Amino acid sequence: MAVEGEVQLGVNSRKWCRVVHPMEINPSLPSKVDYREVKHFKEWFPWLIPFFVIANVIVFIITMYVNDCPESLVPCMASFLGRFSFQPFRKNPLLGPSALTLQNMGALSVPKVVHQHQGWRLITCMWLHGGVFHLLANMFGLLVVGIRLEKEFGFVLIGLLFVVSGFGGSLLSALFIGERISVGASGALFGLLGGMLSELLTNWSLYEKKLGAFFTLGFVIVINLAVGVLPHVDNFAHIGGFLSGFLLGFVFLIRPQFGWIKQRNAPQPYSSTLVKPKFNKYQCISWVLALILLIVGFSTGLIALLHGVDANDYCSWCHYLTCVPTSRWSCNPNISSCVIEQISNQLNVMCSSNGKSSTYYMQNPTKSQMQRLCAQTCA
Repeated sequence: MAVEGEVQLGVNSRKWCRVVHPMEINPSLPSKVDYREVKHFKEWFPWLIPFFVIANVIVFIITMYVNDCPESLVPCMASFLGRFSFQPFRKNPLLGPSALTLQNMGALSVPKVVHQHQGWRLITCMWLHGGVFHLLANMFGLLVVGIRLEKEFGFVLIGLLFVVSGFGGSLLSALFIGERISVGASGALFGLLGGMLSELLTNWSLYEKKLGAFFTLGFVIVINLAVGVLPHVDNFAHIGGFLSGFLLGFVFLIRPQFGWIKQRNAPQPYSSTLVKPKFNKYQCISWVLALILLIVGFSTGLIALLHGVDANDYCSWCHYLTCVPTSRWSCNPNISSCVIEQISNQLNVMCSSNGKSSTYYMQNPTKSQMQRLCAQTCA
């Protein structure tokens, strides 16, 4: 798509709230000294998650250096910070860089992914943040959840869970956000949260207070997803990351069932003839189904994205998953807020409220596409 004129890009920040892992290992399991022999219960030293946190902070500092707000000749916030000062509050209330800087640094931009073959943005966007508040919220959540999981399952599995979930969140987001850009690690964080839930389900026999743990974790998930219906929060990244992490948890975080562990640690000669299989049937079935769904889901999503599919054209209500309009805010201006003139494949859009105009080139635009172009011009 060729675009002429000024284009205002709205940043969809991916926010995340604190969660606490509510599960406790069943005390009737063998002691830590005994079950160290079972590799599935080895306690790891967490270093990868702190490294991710440091990397995100360094990338944010570099982004602010590149942004160089005073150079743009606008009234910057915290101007005493020099080139590290923040964009005006009305432009970025999260205390951070401009949308253009984020886009140049690797934010998720669907036109660039589809038309300029920059698929790497599906990964790089999860290392960028819209501002100080955005960064602090995500890094706090990463430390709380990530370190706990890395201690239990090691840096390899949790690192893969984090990155693949972040990619899944970016993929679903790219199918819905249209011309806007999106940044943040919360898609990956929701993947860790989804992995915690599937780990509880697939290793159900290992935990006491099962129902309490399940409802506590479910409540935390619902609250965090509910935050995503606020304006300027990319809930599609949250949902995509959570679903990816939930399925990955069945694949990566499976542990031997309780009966097998007891027999493995029983005194001789009882343990010489094990009658309990290492994994339950439901664990094996869920492993296979989750792997199939992951492969099908990622393949379908990538094919749709690279063919320029806009998922909003096939789901008229899905936009409510990321923003619910109320009397206090509007998710997008109505098409009636714009004057739209089409000449052949040229689309001239003028916003009635601020007088801004933009020119786009597209064949037979749908109503949802014109809605997004209007919102973009009026931003």
